[in-house]
This record gives sequence, C-alpha cells and structure tokens, in this order.
Amino acid sequence: MLFLAQRISALIMAPLALVHLVLIVYAVQGGLDAQEILSRTRGSIAWATLYGLFVIAVSVHAAIGLRAVGQEWLKLQGTLLNVLTWGSGLGLPLLGFRAVYAVVAG
Repeated sequence: MLFLAQRISALIMAPLALVHLVLIVYAVQGGLDAQEILSRTRGSIAWATLYGLFVIAVSVHAAIGLRAVGQEWLKLQGTLLNVLTWGSGLGLPLLGFRAVYAVVAG
C-alpha cells in the first residue's frame, strides 16, 4: 500500500513540479521581483489549490521515503519507525500549508 501511495504521489508531484519550474523561469526572465510575484498570488484560489496539492503530494511522498530510509539505512523498526513516518507525514504539511498561506493570503 505504501509503495502504491508513493508512486501515486510521484505522479501528482511530477507535473506540479514542472509547472512550478516553468513559472520560476518565466518570472526570472520577465524580471519580476518578489513583491511583484506576491502581488500576483495574493487571494488566488488557483495558486492556493495548485500549491496545496503540491504540499500534500510532497508530504506523502517524503514521509514514505523517510520511512524507507529509516528502515534500510538506520535499521529502525516498530514504534520509532512509526514515529518518524507519522511525524514527518504530519509535520511537512503543516510547514507547507503555512508557506502556501503566507504566499496566497499574506
């Protein structure tokens, strides 16, 4: 089940990462500064949705990846492994949504 969840999150992340990179290149080549970028993202449901979905996908993907690292490299198991997985799985979206809120809501 974790294998499938990580693959699905990767399928969601890939196009969103591509959109993000294209937007960065566009903004830099267009000479936009941070203030201009933020003024364009304020109050936008579309930006909040795009980056909110990105945060969810990255959080799922990263938590499962950290679980694999904890198991294979650190030889963690049981409760400690579950704490690492759930801690990152809950902590990453909190940080990500905080950033999305700061950019969209200001």
